[in-house]
Amino acid sequence: MFKPALFQCFNRTLALSCILIAISTFNYGFDNQAFSTTQAMTPFTKQFGTYNPKTKTYHLETYFTSLFNSLQYIGFGVGVIIGSKVSSHFGRRWCMFSMSCWALVTATIAVTSSSRWQILSARMLNYVYIGMELSVVPIYQSEIVPARARGFVVATYQLSLILGGLVINSVCRGTSTLPDNRAWRIPLGCFYIIPSIIISLIWFVPESPRWLLSKGRTDDARKAMNQLRAGTSTDEEIEAELAATQYTLDHELERGTFAELWQGVNLKRTLLAMGVNFSQQATGQAFASQYGAIFIKSLNTVNTFDMTLINSSVNAISTMVNMSIVDRVGRKPLLLTGAAIQVAGLFTMGGLGTVANPTLAMKNAIVAMLSVFLVGFSIGWAPLTYVITTELPALHLRDQTQQVASLVNVATSFVVSFTVPYLLNAPYANLGSKVGFIYGSIAFCTFIFTWFCIPECKGKTLEEIDFMFNECVPVRQFDRFQAQEHLQSALGKEQSGGSKADSDVHIIGV
Repeated sequence: MFKPALFQCFNRTLALSCILIAISTFNYGFDNQAFSTTQAMTPFTKQFGTYNPKTKTYHLETYFTSLFNSLQYIGFGVGVIIGSKVSSHFGRRWCMFSMSCWALVTATIAVTSSSRWQILSARMLNYVYIGMELSVVPIYQSEIVPARARGFVVATYQLSLILGGLVINSVCRGTSTLPDNRAWRIPLGCFYIIPSIIISLIWFVPESPRWLLSKGRTDDARKAMNQLRAGTSTDEEIEAELAATQYTLDHELERGTFAELWQGVNLKRTLLAMGVNFSQQATGQAFASQYGAIFIKSLNTVNTFDMTLINSSVNAISTMVNMSIVDRVGRKPLLLTGAAIQVAGLFTMGGLGTVANPTLAMKNAIVAMLSVFLVGFSIGWAPLTYVITTELPALHLRDQTQQVASLVNVATSFVVSFTVPYLLNAPYANLGSKVGFIYGSIAFCTFIFTWFCIPECKGKTLEEIDFMFNECVPVRQFDRFQAQEHLQSALGKEQSGGSKADSDVHIIGV
């Protein structure tokens, strides 16, 4: 039976493993969009808002919406730190199991919330799970798949997040007409589903062979690699992958300390990872994802809940376009295209916001520009941040680099999420859609950053990327550098000089 080249490297175990790991991210999408959309529901506003006797309506104060959409990043940061420690010391599977157990606890707190402080606490505590997820899922994905499928598989992190958002927005659309607290409690009740699936099935997924080798568990690594490659690679190719990883681990100077992140060539790698994660959040994705429903509702144009479904679909389709071509086109072209679309959408939105009394058509255009922004974001930074962050670190510093980069992501998300209500609303900045000028300017800066600083790692194994950094290959030459040939040559010299390798190894890599 004919299979596209991309899928020829997947056997049943690898395919199902990738699917299960990706499914865990659905809960990130559930949280992100469920809380965003339920804020626009009248029962939610009545339960957690303040009554205005003059207008005889309930409303959510600016300070509450600011806290509600930013305090969770404290939990996010804590989760990243805990997750990277658990993942590094106990393995990728233990991290996923423990974070899913925690998610069941926070789901209960959320569903039973009766006060604003309980719902605030529930969201902050649930983001401990989200942080642990970010610290382990992209790394786990990148370590078990071949290089030619790495971009596709790691991008499923973002796709699952978006599909989770689409599912929960559909649930919210269905419950939005309910007159009581069931309207928001039913969507939050969905938080139980994904963790229960992960807890039940994660032990059927092989542990990362890279992690096992880094812990000296060679036999376990070989067993896991055989499970992930059986039927798609020969025994010799499997041994070559293991040998290439072991060779790189043995010859790296790094031993996995935080101080090494800021030394020598690792400083460049760390700064690039931090820059990528800053760029993803600083262009205002929180404005679209967390405040999008409230912002659209404030314009009094289209149906808010219909539009959240449309935007979720736009996100999903754009991310699938990215996944289908990222391992053929490369990372940089998609990042540049996405950033350019973001700039166009945000500046157009800002320009429309300068009109004192916009017509209905102008308001609809502002809503449309929010969708245009999401197209650019989902083609570029949304999925590729996770791909690039997993490609940049030294092998011994993968967990540490992921932790630092994720904390930058979290800190930037916090600042953006906390400031958006004050930028949008009176009596503060009251910019409305003119915030597009701010985020559009940052998006333009990310275009420049991508052009000059981001290395193209399409088709390169993690060992080859590590070799190029250590050989000080300029980042703008990564796509042209014949890393496999140079690495094979270096390995050949090592073997002829008395290396502990017993046979010639053709470096394939994971």
